[in-house]
Amino acid sequence: MTPVTTQQPYRSELSVRNRVARGIWELAWAVFCRLSPRPFHVWRRLWLRLFGAHVDGTAAIYPSAKIWAPWNLQMGPRSALGDCADCYNVDRITIGEDAIVSQYAFLCTASHDISDPGRKLTTAPIVLGPWSWVCAGAFVHPGVTLGEGAVAGARSVVTRNVAPWTVVAGNPAKAIKMRVWAGRIASETRDGNGE
Repeated sequence: MTPVTTQQPYRSELSVRNRVARGIWELAWAVFCRLSPRPFHVWRRLWLRLFGAHVDGTAAIYPSAKIWAPWNLQMGPRSALGDCADCYNVDRITIGEDAIVSQYAFLCTASHDISDPGRKLTTAPIVLGPWSWVCAGAFVHPGVTLGEGAVAGARSVVTRNVAPWTVVAGNPAKAIKMRVWAGRIASETRDGNGE
């Protein structure tokens, strides 16, 4: 079988403006945020907002977290981006209320079309519902939604949507159990939905 070759080298589909903005952002994060003390979440939220992020005043972003494009990031109340979490948000990433992205997790909104000789860029947003949790080292594929209270186990590879209050693990991630959480029972009872 002969290898497929392209007539021209790969060229980025991202605009020059996008690339310049990301360069400025990476420099700002490295100089002003990367070495900031861990408790200085207010300071890092300020810098993210200056670059277009929609970040609630109670969100926690740790200094070693990596955010590719802050203008494509939305974080709800008490949400968190942990140590060394990688937020590759070529497309939009929404992290809901009380949602957690643990250390070394990778949220990936972009890939390339493997059937296209030019490797066309493909993107899709990621949504993490309220109280969801992406555990340490997990990979979340472009276009995935974790429902309310869903958990992606440590080192899992999540390629499909996860139903609310479902725990998934493995590669590829599969449902292993339902999440039982006292806070959920209390809120359902308070809202009149519990038994």
